[in-house]
Amino acid sequence: MRERRRGGAVGAMADGNADWMGSLPPALRSLPLSNLAIPGKTAVTAGGLLSVCSLSIDHRMINRIGDASLPSLEGSHDSFSYWVDEKSPVGPDQATAIKRLARISLVRKIMKKWSVTQNLTFKEQLEGGIRYFDLRVSSKPGEIGKETYFIHGLFGIKVWDGLKEMNSFLEQHPKEVIFLDFNHFYAMDDSHHHFLINRIRSAFESKLCCVECVEYVTLLYMWEKKHQVLIFYHHPLYQEYPFLWPGNKMPAPWANTTNVHKLLQFLETTLGERSRYGTFHVSQAILTPRVKTIARHLIRGLKNTLVHRNLPMILNWVKAQKPGVMGVNIITSDFVELVDFAATVIALNDLLLEEDESAT
Repeated sequence: MRERRRGGAVGAMADGNADWMGSLPPALRSLPLSNLAIPGKTAVTAGGLLSVCSLSIDHRMINRIGDASLPSLEGSHDSFSYWVDEKSPVGPDQATAIKRLARISLVRKIMKKWSVTQNLTFKEQLEGGIRYFDLRVSSKPGEIGKETYFIHGLFGIKVWDGLKEMNSFLEQHPKEVIFLDFNHFYAMDDSHHHFLINRIRSAFESKLCCVECVEYVTLLYMWEKKHQVLIFYHHPLYQEYPFLWPGNKMPAPWANTTNVHKLLQFLETTLGERSRYGTFHVSQAILTPRVKTIARHLIRGLKNTLVHRNLPMILNWVKAQKPGVMGVNIITSDFVELVDFAATVIALNDLLLEEDESAT
């Protein structure tokens, strides 16, 4: 039996994954990308911050927390500021109650703790093997122009800066393919959308893959066309641009639970319901904090409350999967740098080789 590929050191994103698609064996290059195992990254645990608006975070709670707690709220990695800027306005994805509370500095720090889901830049994630990105964008209230930003409760970097960073990676790695899933838009009218879409076109130009039958899209197809980017755009305007794939081609069922056992059961169920043909598929291996979770662990944040404890069990589920027509395709998780997540997902593709060898 063929030996499974081994990932890099646990707790790090292995640089050796920067060219993993280009390094796949010839037998896998002609398979639809929808049949390969591809590591991805969720942008934010959606329910976390939205749930905070239900909390009674008043001055009495803030007094209980006390000034002594403030240092622990800063985060341990400078790249937190890459994703969220606690000095910026609260995003329009938040309820009015949150916007009022966020005038308090401590509340913004808590929001950062519960909104950041990883510590790496786009470049670092791409070098580590991540190829799918769940993206949520917004205009910035009161700002002149049509610029858009990544949003995670608080505003992150400009979309344009992120796109340029991705394109720079693709220029250096011409056989790698990325999936950008623009699935939530806030405070954007049609003019903002057209501006953003033109930014996407300017950033990637001929690298963009126009809509095609999903089963035709293989690595060989992408390499022959010199395409490297598939854009999924969850807005009716996708119909006006041939390089925008409709959002329904990238279903991503969401478990919306804090219970890891319920999450894994949900992942199994939705895989069983996956369409055999015509779409890609995202398995969101993420836990979503509830109101009471945030209230009980206000200062600790998402990583220390849910991720550290449950990520090993999630990784074990990933290791037991198999890609293919009714198997896993894209798998996403939070804080993917804490374990050898990308390498584990990539290694699943070796099972397709074993299947091919047994068939011959």
